[in-house]
Amino acid sequence: MSDLDFNEIVNLICKEDSRYDRKAYGFLREGLDYAVKELKKKENERAKQSLHVSGAELLMGIRAYALDQFGPLAITVLNSWGINRCGDFGEIVFNLIEYNVFSKTENDRREDFSEVYTFEEAFVKPFQPKHPRTGGTVSASQAPSA
Repeated sequence: MSDLDFNEIVNLICKEDSRYDRKAYGFLREGLDYAVKELKKKENERAKQSLHVSGAELLMGIRAYALDQFGPLAITVLNSWGINRCGDFGEIVFNLIEYNVFSKTENDRREDFSEVYTFEEAFVKPFQPKHPRTGGTVSASQAPSA
């Protein structure tokens, strides 16, 4: 599918479902490519087969891709596109499935995207300072006051 076709389809989807910015669809498509490449690196045997990515695998790839692309701004960027939880990615995926951009197996469900991680743990926690004694992250309630 060409980018023009993809953009046209995304425009149609966004007219029907305005919850998510157009950029979210392009990001998800890039995140899928990223997830597939990462899975192929990790699993040589899978690399030889046609690769179907599960909801959880896609979410982990999207997380890594978002952190790579946006760093500590990842949660801000995703939220600005209407993406506030893992389930939002599932909604976008199933919108693309309805328009035959993505395919699914009979085992794929929206629930596969249900809160594999929280956005706090995925996109905020990696950038919080480490506690000097325990090595764990410091929450806002534990941070020393100025």
